[in-house]
Amino acid sequence: MSDKVRHSGLWTAFFTVISLAWIFPIVLVVVNSFKKKVYISANPFSLPNKESWAGLENYVRGVELTGFFDSFIWTVVITVGSVILILLCTSMCAWWIVRVDNWAAKLLYMLFLFNMIVPFQMVMFTLSKLADTLGLNTPWGLWIIYLGFGAGLAVFIFTGVIKGIPQELEESAMIDGASVPRLFFQIVVPIMRPSIISVAILQTMWIWNDYLLPYLTIDDLDKYKTISIAVQYLKGGYGSVDIGAMMGCLVLAIIPIIVFYLLCQKYIIKGVMAGAVKG
Repeated sequence: MSDKVRHSGLWTAFFTVISLAWIFPIVLVVVNSFKKKVYISANPFSLPNKESWAGLENYVRGVELTGFFDSFIWTVVITVGSVILILLCTSMCAWWIVRVDNWAAKLLYMLFLFNMIVPFQMVMFTLSKLADTLGLNTPWGLWIIYLGFGAGLAVFIFTGVIKGIPQELEESAMIDGASVPRLFFQIVVPIMRPSIISVAILQTMWIWNDYLLPYLTIDDLDKYKTISIAVQYLKGGYGSVDIGAMMGCLVLAIIPIIVFYLLCQKYIIKGVMAGAVKG
């Protein structure tokens, strides 16, 4: 056996172990979602048996206690609206930065990069006050806030992709009489499609699971609560938690995002590499 094959086998075994360790918490949540509450607390690592099996009881109770389906709808509204706004604004901004390429564009690009390294904890209290002042304390106001936090990574990836698009394609389209919007949406966007899908996946996974931004900015949480906030309603007084119902809600919350990821995962590496190689 050659050294190359041996090293390849070792790396495969190593990453297999890492993958199993990474997926283990998800499997544990799914397993415990079918167990009675007392057995989850007593032995969380055991498989359900005849005595501990709860069936769909945890799911039903979790849905009833949290108003899960209303929370699901608002989570979809916030996630879809935010992602669409991020993709639209940052792709156009990245195109402007690359094609204009003057001192203002370079300064703007550096500010976007700086946006990626500023810790959220530095701005969260100011953000909450600013959201109240500007009337952004609603689900649709949250779209703009997510745009601000998600723009850095999106612009970074998109600028790298656009640098790899021959400018001659755009010049030819302009000679043929194409307007600027038509030039962008019919020439540039189709070429950027893999990176757009990659950014959409990354932003969707972040926004769908986010807890802090909705909690800090939305005023009427009883009406507009997201899934991550609704799960917290299962915590009672004196630290008590309906752990069975919580497990059921967590499984229901992660199913849509896992399905979305599996359907689109082939675009992630392709899109990120397209933006990183020439960035």
